[in-house]
Amino acid sequence: MPKNLFRPDPGFARGPGFAHGEVPAVGVLMAILGTPDAPTPSAVRRYLRQFLGDPRVIEVSRPVWWLILNLFVLPFRPKKSAALYASVWTDEGSPLLVISRKQQAAVAKELEARYGTSVHVALGATYGNPSMRSALDELLSKGCRRILLLPMFSHYSSTSTGAAYDALARELATLRWLPELRTVCQFHDDPSYIDALAASVRERWQAEGEPDMLVMSFHGVPQRYLENGDPYHCQCQKTGRLLAEALGLADERWQVTFQSLFGKEEWIKPYTDETLQAMARSGIRKVDVICPGFAADCLETLEEIEEENRHLFLDAGGEQFRYIPALNDRPDHIAALCGVIDRNLGGWTVSPETYDQQAIEAEAEASRTRGEALRTCPAHADGGYGADTSDPR
Repeated sequence: MPKNLFRPDPGFARGPGFAHGEVPAVGVLMAILGTPDAPTPSAVRRYLRQFLGDPRVIEVSRPVWWLILNLFVLPFRPKKSAALYASVWTDEGSPLLVISRKQQAAVAKELEARYGTSVHVALGATYGNPSMRSALDELLSKGCRRILLLPMFSHYSSTSTGAAYDALARELATLRWLPELRTVCQFHDDPSYIDALAASVRERWQAEGEPDMLVMSFHGVPQRYLENGDPYHCQCQKTGRLLAEALGLADERWQVTFQSLFGKEEWIKPYTDETLQAMARSGIRKVDVICPGFAADCLETLEEIEEENRHLFLDAGGEQFRYIPALNDRPDHIAALCGVIDRNLGGWTVSPETYDQQAIEAEAEASRTRGEALRTCPAHADGGYGADTSDPR
């Protein structure tokens, strides 16, 4: 009989194995959509191939979409997109990644203050780097046996939150010893999140005055995704209503819109660009635009909204256009995120006040001693049946 007949499947070889005395920790995996590694056509092409190749994002027959993607999209779009990325790129790198790293550090600092060093935070991207695999491996290397996935999307969509779940699941499928897992689905109506949005608007208005209209622009999705059951559109509308109520706005002073269309099919409406142009033509002279669905400023906010849509509004007759930045690493945003994390970690953590390090270390040492004794006993050494290797029956 071949010696390697029962060799373990290498597909389950990843991840640390069990170790007696290990003190389990808790991990929070903050998941972002992703960004190219550089504002170059080649880097953007790699990113778009992964992003647009995901059936969660583009729900089209795979053979048909493969032809469209490889013959009509990837040969041409990366060069144009790279120029747009270059217009917002910073000395530190991609705005999305730079801000997300700051959010990660701030959340980690706050959780350490609440729970000590038993909770770790990692950042992973559904597409590109840092990869979901690297984030998972980072948490596992720190002894995290319980992991909370926090997609950085306040509103659930199959194209964003669902895709993040899939990305993590693919990596979990390569592990022999799976950690316990919890996931955050959405927090679009979380009171602290709404309060942080409202505070960011009030700060602008107190400093510079109020506009005629507040436009709340969310990333769009195809209309058929809504018709097929995706809750994203309704959640965006609820966030808009709650934000307007928090600001005390009359119905005629705010509008929910959707941006970032791709392809030729109908997307959920109204479209941000068309709405802003129509507002200017109707006599509305001053607008503020906020993008509540973006946790961090990125290409879609810094270039598409603050640059492209600004020009559309002003060219159509508007006089004042102001973009209100994403919540980014504002303290109230970090507090809101930590509140969401707290609720989802229920039962997994203890406060520093009740965390008895000496007792934990004593139990860990006792476990290691028992494990060593088990490894050296005859029953363990010969498979549990003593020296007799005949059929135990």
